[in-house]
Amino acid sequence: MIRALWMRFTDKIDPPLFATAFTLLVLGLVTLVSAAQDSPARISSQAVSILIALAVMWTVAQFPPQTMMRFAVPVYVFGLALLIAVAVFGDVVNGARRWLNLGIMRIQPSEIMKIAMPLMLAWYFDKHEATLRLREYFVASLLLLVPVMLIARQPDLGTALLVTAAGFYVIFLAGLSWKLLVGALLGACASLPFLWSLMHDYQRRRILTLLDPSSDPLGAGYHIIQSVIAVGSGGLAGKGWLRGTQAHLEFIPERSTDFVFAVFSEEFGLIGNCLLLLLYLLLIGRGLAIAANAPTFFARLLAGAVTLTFFTYAFVNMGMVSGILPVVGVPLPLISYGGTALVTLFFGIGILMSIHRHRKLVQT
Repeated sequence: MIRALWMRFTDKIDPPLFATAFTLLVLGLVTLVSAAQDSPARISSQAVSILIALAVMWTVAQFPPQTMMRFAVPVYVFGLALLIAVAVFGDVVNGARRWLNLGIMRIQPSEIMKIAMPLMLAWYFDKHEATLRLREYFVASLLLLVPVMLIARQPDLGTALLVTAAGFYVIFLAGLSWKLLVGALLGACASLPFLWSLMHDYQRRRILTLLDPSSDPLGAGYHIIQSVIAVGSGGLAGKGWLRGTQAHLEFIPERSTDFVFAVFSEEFGLIGNCLLLLLYLLLIGRGLAIAANAPTFFARLLAGAVTLTFFTYAFVNMGMVSGILPVVGVPLPLISYGGTALVTLFFGIGILMSIHRHRKLVQT
């Protein structure tokens, strides 16, 4: 019976993609055991989240891309309505209004947009594939801008960045002209003074601290200074599992979530980092291969955006831990502690598996 269940499970998934993601999960649990020694409940909680995430991945992989297309608009509208509800009725935690209290549980609607945004824009461009003009790209930009502004207002800069990236990848893959892209980039640069005035004080401090962490070594610069020390102290082969001094002496803040890469780097060194980068490259490469072989315009855009979002997660997290990007609260994919982010990521992996599994069926 167990063999039959296992065969049924593996028949619905893409082995290379699953093997890579599962290896990253194992590395994440190993690192979390070290990073959360003082919080054993986090380890058991993460194990439960992994089981839920795998169930979500397997379930999503059963639905063909055509079914996902039918849910694109309702999911986007539902997510947008929840974001508006958060702005009006949301709970304020640590100065940020990000959560919606449903009585029996609290949810963070911005997480829904990480999936709803690429779904919606892929659906929109698929419907206008034969007549793509400047107007379609403008409308798509508005569809992206509205929820991003609501998320940034909470404030939640990290999630706003990830949703922006997911939407931008769809717009870019849909055939956005390089001239328009360069023009938009120049416009964004010109608007920096205006955007600076809209930022919260703590967001401005993060950017200023990035330029000179030593200006506030015990305050805003503390995170970056300690994480850079941990990354550098790992050396070639690392200090060994459970032997990271920066982590276990509690110099690294948020060491099981946003700064888990610092713990990993200190204990496994450059060799471990190269292995981690290789696994991410394999995951992204497999996702792009699925996108390239997708049978429909919708599936190609969706698979490409989901895959490149994984790249954004990894690049931004490693960049902020290494001190080359501002601290924006983006977790390391499949490694950091956090059930919501893990389920969202495996939802994306399930989408990739669905597109790969149903490609022949769609073509015939």
